Amino acid sequence: MAGLPLLRDPGPGARRALMAPTGMRLRALERDDLAFVHGLSNDSGIMSYWFEEPYEALVELQGIYDRHIHDNRERRFVIDLDGERAGLVELVEIDYIHRNAEFQIIVHPDFQGRGLAAAATSAALDHAFGVLNLHKVYLVVDVENHRAVRAYERTGFVVEGTLREEYFASGRYRDAHRMAILQRDHLGRDPEGLDGGA
Repeated sequence: MAGLPLLRDPGPGARRALMAPTGMRLRALERDDLAFVHGLSNDSGIMSYWFEEPYEALVELQGIYDRHIHDNRERRFVIDLDGERAGLVELVEIDYIHRNAEFQIIVHPDFQGRGLAAAATSAALDHAFGVLNLHKVYLVVDVENHRAVRAYERTGFVVEGTLREEYFASGRYRDAHRMAILQRDHLGRDPEGLDGGA
């Protein structure tokens, strides 16, 4: 399966400019990627930002994969950089009535600082809005993860609100921002221009 296209002309109303790392693409998560995902999901530093317990058996992950392989409410992608697994991107809780989904991303620590998070986020949003025709994509991020908040803002997400003591990590409850982006903002469309102004 070919990877998702990364670069596109975002149009005159786009909120950001993005230089993609050469050789980066998103591709569907496959069974042979599960050992890589298992490594990410057992890293307590990474999983503290996903608000999840960092310990999961590989066989458990394989079972989840098998149960969800045909689930239309989620899409999972590997960030591929020149044939190397560099991270994971997910669109989950896809709601086809309200046309929204939750966005999640992990960039492997060895690949951080190369612009992959912004490029992979943009590619996932291209898929969410251009292929799945979603209206809104949202995420939840630790308010103290300033680097991630700035990265999400650069790709067009805005803070919709703060969730007080939303999750427990490192011995205390933490606040989280809910951030979101709308299809028209990502694609650079003017809502009045969608029907030709009629």
